[in-house]
Amino acid sequence: MKRLALFFATLCASPFPAQAIDVGAPPPAFVAQDAAGRPVALAQLRGKTVVLEWTNSGCPFVGHMYGSGVMQRLQRQAAAEGVVWLTVISSAPGRQGYLTGPSVAAWKKSVGAEPADVILDPSGALGRAFDALTTPDMFVIDRQGRLVYSGAIDDKVSTDPADAKAAHNYVAMALADLSGGRPINPSRTKSYGCSVKYQ
Repeated sequence: MKRLALFFATLCASPFPAQAIDVGAPPPAFVAQDAAGRPVALAQLRGKTVVLEWTNSGCPFVGHMYGSGVMQRLQRQAAAEGVVWLTVISSAPGRQGYLTGPSVAAWKKSVGAEPADVILDPSGALGRAFDALTTPDMFVIDRQGRLVYSGAIDDKVSTDPADAKAAHNYVAMALADLSGGRPINPSRTKSYGCSVKYQ
């Protein structure tokens, strides 16, 4: 099993440079469709902290986060604190991780995902606007509409669920810093995981 995980890690790992969007600046405005076909506009979320999580159900780096329960726990904690967690799927039709509206509900149920909403981005327009490079790739936007964190979910490049439980989770740290009125540290890290399966 560990050999298989290592194989997938070698095949899918993409340690890209950090995102080009400036931390402290407003991120790209967007209006996108969720899995039910409803519009989701970033401008309408002004005044709330927003987390964007790029995901791919076939990526082992995503799988270990959900397999450990860490991602779902973060999503529940965020909701309890009034944070809007948006999971984004930018996989193109026919590519790994592509889901349609009806299949999103089945995926959420199978892994116990609890985001506020799931955005479908099969054209990749939203992903490219944010320069999302990997799955997972994480962005945190504060109540003033500024990007305050971008990069990896945590500090352990791994597909082992046990590592996710032991890692320093950068998103949890960023949300705690925001809640406590502290500067986000770190505010930018290098994302890792499978490459986003754009068209």
